Amino acid sequence: MSELTGKYSITMPRDIAEAARARGGPSGLSSYVTAAVARQIERDNLDELIAAGEAEHGPITEEEIDALEDQLEQARREQRQGRTNAA
Repeated sequence: MSELTGKYSITMPRDIAEAARARGGPSGLSSYVTAAVARQIERDNLDELIAAGEAEHGPITEEEIDALEDQLEQARREQRQGRTNAA
């Protein structure tokens, strides 16, 4: 992210603004909103990347998702075992 900053005026529902202000803590509302917008930009970029991949290779099937979830769970089990054995 850029270190240059600017001052902007935004409009949002009061209850959301107050909740964000309360959660912003010592960093303040601006830091909280900046982090939220940065996360949304990352999600938007990921959505665009997924759409481009699916346009080129077709949509991901449920079977592919299930297989990848199984691989991820297996890797997590192996990682937990490795930590247990190292202790």
